[in-house]
Amino acid sequence: MSARFGGIARPPGRPKGARPPRGEAREASYGGIIRRPRAVILDMDGTLLDTEPLAARAWSDAAALLGLAFDETLPPRMIGRTFADCRALVVEQHGVDYPTDRLMSGWHVAYDAIVERDGVAIKPGVAELLDWLDRESIARAVATSTRRARALAKLEIAGLARRIDTVVGGDEVARGKPAPDIFLAAATRLGVEAAHCVVIEDSDAGVLGALAAGMATIMVPDLLPPSAAVRRAGPLVVATLHDAIEHLAALPR
Repeated sequence: MSARFGGIARPPGRPKGARPPRGEAREASYGGIIRRPRAVILDMDGTLLDTEPLAARAWSDAAALLGLAFDETLPPRMIGRTFADCRALVVEQHGVDYPTDRLMSGWHVAYDAIVERDGVAIKPGVAELLDWLDRESIARAVATSTRRARALAKLEIAGLARRIDTVVGGDEVARGKPAPDIFLAAATRLGVEAAHCVVIEDSDAGVLGALAAGMATIMVPDLLPPSAAVRRAGPLVVATLHDAIEHLAALPR
């Protein structure tokens, strides 16, 4: 197990797979996760699907096709954010006279072309995680900043739709991540209290939103390491979904 990205995946000297001793359950290394969850809420892009690099390429492709200048520092800031939030970031960076709506429409076209050409890859450990949730009879939801219709289509393409109990899209809540709305909506649809949910996320925005919802959180960073603010918030940070499974499986029921 790796402690990459600055998170403490397992305290030094603890045998692999060992449970935390009594009284240690709320150490930062375990992210406040003290027992097996009744539900796991999963981010989609960057957590289940290896799509964040595709999204970044689509912004560049769309801008090039339209002959527009585009600030390449924007895509990392868009990770985990709703489409409306991404639009606001473009306007903030390029100004109100920039053809933002043309770029946004062009992004959809460019992204769909990339997916059609290259497909959608599943992140390592996804199948094993879903298998473990099946064996443990743990409910699961996807809470994604992607619009619901597009999220369902992507999950179907990836062959994961049938393995998810419910999906909440970014267009179904008033506020996107890092607000807690989408995670609370997912818990409500599953019929599980927030305190009995664990969220698995790859982005700063997602982690902060999950913690704001009062949910224990595991971060599996994708393109970016956790920010200082996220590290201070104390989620469990691990390198892979396989590591996340190991920690969940080691928890008492």
